[in-house]
Amino acid sequence: MTQTQPQFHSVGEHKDKRRIAYLSQKPESEREATGIIWLGGLKSDMVSTKATALEKWAPGNGFALTRFDYSGHGASDGVFEQTTIGNWLEEAHDVFIKLTTGPQFLIGSSTGGHIALLLLRDLLTNNRKEAARIKALILIAPAWDLTQELMWNTFPDDVKREIMEKGFYDFPSDYGEPLRISKNFIEEGRNHLFKRKPFNPGRPMVILQGGLDTSVPPRHSRELMEFLQGGWGQLIEVPDGDHSLSRQEDLELLFKTIIEQRESVAKG
Repeated sequence: MTQTQPQFHSVGEHKDKRRIAYLSQKPESEREATGIIWLGGLKSDMVSTKATALEKWAPGNGFALTRFDYSGHGASDGVFEQTTIGNWLEEAHDVFIKLTTGPQFLIGSSTGGHIALLLLRDLLTNNRKEAARIKALILIAPAWDLTQELMWNTFPDDVKREIMEKGFYDFPSDYGEPLRISKNFIEEGRNHLFKRKPFNPGRPMVILQGGLDTSVPPRHSRELMEFLQGGWGQLIEVPDGDHSLSRQEDLELLFKTIIEQRESVAKG
């Protein structure tokens, strides 16, 4: 059953305490089910096109679904330009540990792909018992190391200078109002980089990548495949797909991939 109004979960302490909005739904079947945690993209929210499509699809196909808004997004507390990758990772960690039970698939879109990877890495290092509940990752145009690889390293010198001197820069966006990137966002993001160091996820990881994506270009996903270890990674490129991969055929590919991963996990 879907909650039509979000619930709220408190994350952090003292001055860093914030309310995180979330929605959860159970599968139509009462049997034990795998859960899906949806991790959205930058400036997106838990009622985006793909998240809403999962809301309609997951229960009837035997999946629970948990969605939430990062701080500075959607119905959660916070102002976007005052939040960081570290904030969002902490929130994803709290949602996973405290609001879900049993086996889970992490599905991360764009920035959400980066958060999914960071969450897995953190749990593999610090809490392997909880990490074992993550059975697979499905990443849609994963923006790994986005603050460095997709932002700072690509910024022209005048933009870098303005960020350092003014504290932020407003980038034009194809998705509405300008995207304000702060100095703190860039600098704090350096605490959460993979730096192309070998990483073994220890469970299946499927990457769906649009061939026409200009926000997270195909080469970025190919580079992720190069430092993944253990033979767990699979890259599926959609030649005519854009960054969002939200067309009906893209959604069908996502659903098909989820089912295939459930079958693969069940076989061991």
